[in-house]
Amino acid sequence: MLRQYELVERVKAYDPEADEDLLNRAYVFSVKAHGSQLRASGDPYFSHPIEVAGILTDLKLDDKTIATAILHDTIEDTVATQEQIERLFGPDVARLVDGVTKLSKIETQTESERQAENLRKFLLAMSNDIRVLLVKLADRLHNMRTLHHIAKEDKRRRIARETMDIYAPLAERIGMYGFMEEMQELAFGHLEHEASELISQRMARLRETTGANVHRITGSVEGLLRSKGLAASVTGREKRPYSIWRKMQARQMSFEQLSDVMAFRVIVDDETDCYRALGIVHGRWPMVPGRFKDFISTPKPNGYRSLHSSVLLGGEHARIEVQIRTRLMHEEAEFGLAAHWAYKQGSDGATAREAYPWLDDLLDVLQDAASPEELLENARLAMFQDQVFAFTPKGELYQLPRDATPVDFAYAVHSDLGDTCVGAKVNGRVVPLRTRLVNGDQVEILKGKVKAPDPAWEAFVASAKARAAIRRHVRHKRREELQAMGGKLLDAVAARLKLALDDEILGPALGRLKLHDRAALELAMAENRLSDDQVGEALVPGSTAAATRPRSAKAKAAAAISIEGLTPGVGFLLCDNCRPVPGDRIVGIRHPDGPITVHGIDCVELADESGEWLDVKWGAETAGAAARIAVVVHNQPGALASLAASIAAHNANIVGLALKHRDREFHTDIVDIEVESTAHLAVILNALRQVKAVVSADRVRL
Repeated sequence: MLRQYELVERVKAYDPEADEDLLNRAYVFSVKAHGSQLRASGDPYFSHPIEVAGILTDLKLDDKTIATAILHDTIEDTVATQEQIERLFGPDVARLVDGVTKLSKIETQTESERQAENLRKFLLAMSNDIRVLLVKLADRLHNMRTLHHIAKEDKRRRIARETMDIYAPLAERIGMYGFMEEMQELAFGHLEHEASELISQRMARLRETTGANVHRITGSVEGLLRSKGLAASVTGREKRPYSIWRKMQARQMSFEQLSDVMAFRVIVDDETDCYRALGIVHGRWPMVPGRFKDFISTPKPNGYRSLHSSVLLGGEHARIEVQIRTRLMHEEAEFGLAAHWAYKQGSDGATAREAYPWLDDLLDVLQDAASPEELLENARLAMFQDQVFAFTPKGELYQLPRDATPVDFAYAVHSDLGDTCVGAKVNGRVVPLRTRLVNGDQVEILKGKVKAPDPAWEAFVASAKARAAIRRHVRHKRREELQAMGGKLLDAVAARLKLALDDEILGPALGRLKLHDRAALELAMAENRLSDDQVGEALVPGSTAAATRPRSAKAKAAAAISIEGLTPGVGFLLCDNCRPVPGDRIVGIRHPDGPITVHGIDCVELADESGEWLDVKWGAETAGAAARIAVVVHNQPGALASLAASIAAHNANIVGLALKHRDREFHTDIVDIEVESTAHLAVILNALRQVKAVVSADRVRL
């Protein structure tokens, strides 16, 4: 662990103007706050924040960031408060510490909910000041270095998985490849321990037999470049086990089949020398087709620049990867954003969004998530993807995930363009929207006048932004339709009670039902979470008996049904597949180990029945039963509302509603309605067919 004076000296070495008093006070406060707390390794807990600060000094970060690292666990793990941090260390440090601090655990939350909300809070803080991310990455890196001290395997795997899915991709997104590679390697050892050990052993055996190869090849490449008058520094290394494992998985190859397990880095003075070096290397050794990438002319979104190529060494019988870059490019590749961020020159609080537009897209994705599981899914999808590059007709470059479609491209350009997309041209030719894009495609999006993303797009889009936008539109559309239908149902209840739904009546009713507003009431009625009787009782207490004992739709239907031919008091069930109603010919089936089931005479289940058949018929006291209908309607505003109004106008009650299928033009709704008889059902179906928005309406009997 770094001592107090050592940490201060490190910071003063690269920043003589650093606030020495701030660093000393932060060090002493952290040591006192954590007191006798111990880590899983048995080390004093305060050693962790000090080591995190030490990692950040290697990046030569400002004094406030170092102080934040020292204090980052004080609010979460000690009695210290944010107000105390702000009073002692200033508002900037307090804000940064709060950004790194996890939310307080709420007992009613699940693990996924806590993880999702902590991620959301962290990303929002990061978007306002990127230093939050730098501290968090250093914190996670040190935690991964000491992860093996945690006794519980499931906890180690959970932390390693989170690191692999969230934090390593975040490090890659801001160009900090050194952090990314180490976190991936450490996480890989816990997630795929056997594979990691096996690859390490094989690399060790390979090193024993060809140990001199790296040194010899390094000398050959450097000597070749110098003989051509190009000053260059060449270093070589073996690839990490995780990198090798990914190649084996992607190419479906064994370790013995891999030939490019060594990588060499050529550092030159300027950009022109990069291309000179590439020409010299390609002139000496043959290039592997398809393995050349020019990230200098087309940098990665995180700013990474370099030339990548693979060549065949005939004498060594090996294939090697060669990376060629300048010294500045190399520094940026190792430290990414931290190599040149604005606050090094004294500009505190610089926002990440200015340098990394992808962060805005990520935040949009997270805000659109409807559940913690969806939020985590979208975050992983947005950050951990292989890439493909495509261009607009004006030559603007966009980076998209592998298997992206024109729909993904449209949303990458702008959310409004995605919402209004109706077609696309790729390389001047009209193509289906599910077409997979490849590197270099020129994409032109054809716009419509209305924002109407097709729900069917979700089945083939590849980007988290497109998927989240489509889901958001579907949710909003369905909410509007349900609310319109619920409004009709509420008006019907009010009409039956001869009420005017003003604030004087509606306000107390909402209080009794524990709902916020009329919109929430309408949604509850449309989704069948509240019955007409329950709403009527809330509006006028004592108006119905149902308020004292709410019953389900099935219970109400059963209470109003009588069957002749059965012993009085014997229970029975109506078949859930054929759903018979008064007027249908029915038959009873008695099973020794269950209740009697009543089927329609044409029910398909009767073919497989082995029980005793009973001659039954509808009783005179039967008031009706629940029938199921399938209604195909145009996908337009108000369609569900007109459907509900027609059903209500014919004295039928909706007791169930489900969306079976939906596309751009139509959607099919499965509706359960209480009817008096088959004649009553026929009248309703005929009336529905006359509704302008309805394409077809039919009874459903399986």
